[in-house]
Amino acid sequence: MWTSSAFALLVAAAPALAGVQELWWNITYVYNANPDGLYPRRVIGINGTWPPPPIVVNNTDSLLVHATNSIDSPATLHHHGMFFNSTSWMDGAMGVSQCGIPPGDTFHYNVPINTSDQHGTYWVHAHSTGQYVDGLRSPVILRPAGPERYTYDEEFTIAMSDWYHDQHATLLKQFISIANPGGGEPVPDAALMYFAQGTQYLGPKEGTNPSPVTAAVGFNENATLPFEPGKTYRLRLANIGAFAGFFFWIDGHDMTIIEADGIDTEPYPIDMINLGVAQRYSILVKARNDTSAKNWAIHANMDTTMFDTVPDTLNPNATSYIEYSSAAETEDLGTVDAYEALNDTLLTPADVVAMPAATRTIELEFEFDTMDDGTNHAVINGVTYNSPNVPAIMSALTLGANATVAEAYGPQSFVVDHLDVVDIVVKNADTGKHPFHLHGHTMQLVNFAADYTSDDPSLNPPINESQANPMRRDTVLIPAGSAYTFRIVADNPGVWFFHCHIEWHLEVGLAIQLIEAPLVAQQRNNMPSYMNDQCATLGLPFSGNAAGFASTTDLDGLTVGPFLQNNGWHPRGIGAMFGCVLTAVLGMITVTWYSLGGSISEAEIEHEERLRIEAKAERGRFFGLAKKVRGLRKEGAHGDGAGTVL
Repeated sequence: MWTSSAFALLVAAAPALAGVQELWWNITYVYNANPDGLYPRRVIGINGTWPPPPIVVNNTDSLLVHATNSIDSPATLHHHGMFFNSTSWMDGAMGVSQCGIPPGDTFHYNVPINTSDQHGTYWVHAHSTGQYVDGLRSPVILRPAGPERYTYDEEFTIAMSDWYHDQHATLLKQFISIANPGGGEPVPDAALMYFAQGTQYLGPKEGTNPSPVTAAVGFNENATLPFEPGKTYRLRLANIGAFAGFFFWIDGHDMTIIEADGIDTEPYPIDMINLGVAQRYSILVKARNDTSAKNWAIHANMDTTMFDTVPDTLNPNATSYIEYSSAAETEDLGTVDAYEALNDTLLTPADVVAMPAATRTIELEFEFDTMDDGTNHAVINGVTYNSPNVPAIMSALTLGANATVAEAYGPQSFVVDHLDVVDIVVKNADTGKHPFHLHGHTMQLVNFAADYTSDDPSLNPPINESQANPMRRDTVLIPAGSAYTFRIVADNPGVWFFHCHIEWHLEVGLAIQLIEAPLVAQQRNNMPSYMNDQCATLGLPFSGNAAGFASTTDLDGLTVGPFLQNNGWHPRGIGAMFGCVLTAVLGMITVTWYSLGGSISEAEIEHEERLRIEAKAERGRFFGLAKKVRGLRKEGAHGDGAGTVL
């Protein structure tokens, strides 16, 4: 169907020899990175460079990443979308699969690509304390052992992301604050788009003057994709941002989807693609073969409907160009009348996977609200998620028979039996869209309800159990007011995180833990002993329940909450109302008294002023104490592993 190519023949002729591809990644700070040309800032890179290099691996090989932490806080790496069958301690989610790499220490991530039979477009990113917001992220390509399903002449990777000028820690403090009770997320300062081919980023176009730190990479208008007339190109698209979705299209060219999140699809022609955070697509693009001699704009526009406000200083649109000739004029057709969202269920996997009958259903309804501490958090079924003190996989491996008790892992933990067929129904009661990602699995998208509260079957249909081959992927964008039903087979013993991939939402608890076949996981346990040592270095427990005890019920010391406010009449509310009424009555009496000629002496005025000053000092003393208490709690939440996993 597609043009045959020398590139595809070369891939097909490559010998399928298994091996180990090793990478030595030193996680370091890099200073004065300025990819948008607006603001130099500190970022987190690899081996002193930023952005971290792209990775390309044959799927006949395993990948071994020796990750050394040279920054000043614990770090992890998550190989997004890749399977770790029965080795979820290699998954890289801090607080779920490991304690984190202590500063100065090294973790050896063994990614068993050679046994997973996966290929396609993926990415790797930090999964700890928001470090990927600060730049620790890069695309990954897994090449199949045989020829690609669709032939093409050449390929490029297109990375797009939102970009912040402030450090993640600064933004997080502003976000989770009583000054932000509505939960308005930090709005990015820029959109970025940049290109790679294989393991190398494409440089800036000639004549530009990029930042010295990122001079080897072209961003936005300084980036071009070289096209030759008549060729067919595979473009691998990846949203590796923290918050914003993107709408992607190319002026003057047709696009056809052939892959989503590592799953080959039947060809699906499309004019525009929307990518939620963490989603990936591959498209085929046929280069023009006319004589117009024009270069054409590539658009990656942030979905600004996700932002509470759009600052006047923000340009939400990244524009680069397909270049046929450096001397040719550029054609930019500008904005579109309306953005179009892709319905994932319209895609069909090229490889048929039957839809097994479900044996269990987990229903999750989520929303955001101002909590009892004045901050805004996410709740799933009324409860927010906090990371356990003991990484959940370590609890699963050390609790013995009690590992099947969900309560031992803390709130938002669900235990499923080996080979259960589980329907996870996710209902979005929020007004925004949310990209949900499941570690350790791809999910069959067996049902979508545009309005899950409706009695209209056209808006809230039952599951069609006769589907021959539902779409599969690892990250799904759930629109406001809608619900998806995801079906998985519990064939990967371990603990897997399921969460919104908007970083700010994960920080405020939009996540659950799926504890899968823990007794089988114990039988297959070969977790490296140095992982316990790294927990000990960080002062964290590494056995027992979520709080570190050999118990299913004693969770003393585990961080929980904040909680939904107790609406209605309760003692504190009644007391506050009585005080307000009493104050109002006394005020009215005072005004009446003064109007009738009443007065107070100078001594009485001095006495009242002294009382006011003393009360102010007392409030200040308690305010300072409250700050210290919150500081201690915060230190405990992060220093002892009880903070939210990122």
